Amino acid sequence: MYRQMIHLLVLVGIILFDSESAIAACKSVPSLDGASMGLLWVIPFVGILLSIAIIPLIAREFWHQHLGKISAFWAITLFVPFSIIFGIDLAIYEMLNVALLEYVPFIIMLLSLFIVAGGVRLTGTLHGTPAINTLILFLGTVIASWMSTTGASMLLIRPILKANKHRQHKVHIIIFFIFLVGNIGGSLTPLGDPPLFLGFLKGISFFWPIKHIIIPMAIVSFVLLFVFYFTDRYWWNKEDAGVLHQLTKDKHSFGLEGKVNILLLCSIIGAVLMSGLWKTGISIEIYHVYYYLENIVRDVLLLIFAFISWRLTSSESRQANGFTWFPIVEVAKLFAGIFLTIIPVIAILQAGTEGALREVILAVSSETGKPINLAYFWLTGLLSSFLDNAPTYLVFFNTAGGEVDYLVGSLSTTLLAISAGAVFMGANTYIGNAPNFMIKSISEEQGILMPSFFGYMVWSGFILLPLFMVVGFVFFID
Repeated sequence: MYRQMIHLLVLVGIILFDSESAIAACKSVPSLDGASMGLLWVIPFVGILLSIAIIPLIAREFWHQHLGKISAFWAITLFVPFSIIFGIDLAIYEMLNVALLEYVPFIIMLLSLFIVAGGVRLTGTLHGTPAINTLILFLGTVIASWMSTTGASMLLIRPILKANKHRQHKVHIIIFFIFLVGNIGGSLTPLGDPPLFLGFLKGISFFWPIKHIIIPMAIVSFVLLFVFYFTDRYWWNKEDAGVLHQLTKDKHSFGLEGKVNILLLCSIIGAVLMSGLWKTGISIEIYHVYYYLENIVRDVLLLIFAFISWRLTSSESRQANGFTWFPIVEVAKLFAGIFLTIIPVIAILQAGTEGALREVILAVSSETGKPINLAYFWLTGLLSSFLDNAPTYLVFFNTAGGEVDYLVGSLSTTLLAISAGAVFMGANTYIGNAPNFMIKSISEEQGILMPSFFGYMVWSGFILLPLFMVVGFVFFID
């Protein structure tokens, strides 16, 4: 405890020395000026990432018992000096802003999808052969663009775990599931992934991603499916003969329990789409934060759908599906800290060339002002691997000019680079996209020892980064 207090006081002193006042003079609404914030404000965010990466490796039980406290520690490490330097008013405003407009909707959507998809149970025998596993990944990749990567992941993760429950070698199956179903599959419509939905709200045509991203998405997807099939076949051949016999001896006809949840899943996607298209202009103000009616209606509807699912799905079916609350609780605790500590990082990026990360912004344009599409692809992607990919998309969307007619016209390749980078590279880390950590947590709960944060990045670095290099060379080199 004393070490934590000393750490906190030292951090306050460093930031006092490093930063200028970051409050823009405003009588009514506090505002954060990222242009005057030093890079040391990034320390709490880096701290929580390193905690996720390192502590489970050296103290796994401690991590699972105290991850909420660790997340809260890093949030406090930011909130206390932030309140001292910039004032409690701005600190409360920023905390409420991220809570009401980002974290709460994020958790409500995840919770509703977790409960509803957890009520869909495939009965019968599904054998986890290389062909069946590849087919499930292909199906998930196809439907992710239409029911979101999170929806598709929550729908299919339990069936693929059940199909492979007797196999000894299955970590690679979950990793490729994250790659394809949790990320790259969401490339083709605004329903697939939040960055594309933000582009849609900015005026990008609903079908623009299908027309422009489908070729790089298809290339990446089919290469990954090809690599997965032969990887899975290799490990299939390594399985014990008794395991293979267990996988194939029982045959029962297929069935589907909890069919009402399929309708509820569609209703969830419809409610999210409605909130983006329906603009009421009516809002509730909570300490200068405007919580709009359409968002309130969406969140209430999602909770109602979750409640209906919970009441209509039998507890026996959920129990047989391996449903417990731990994965959503773990994600809620961790991402509370992530969403708070990410505030300074996003503010500095949004400051553009006036901020401490100006070199990042300058790297995407030549001396003549011409966009460097390859840089847009990689910088949007790499930042989206660690930050929320939706605001990262907006930062580079605006850096490229922000004019829709211009971006879908002469700068369509630039918009493609931003979109593909934001969606594809969410697969690089466990925190790159909403479903990644949830998939990991559900898998671990069912006894699969998933790689650590860095261990997962070894997989993504070895498999995805070379593939993204090819995509960049083929599509984004002028």
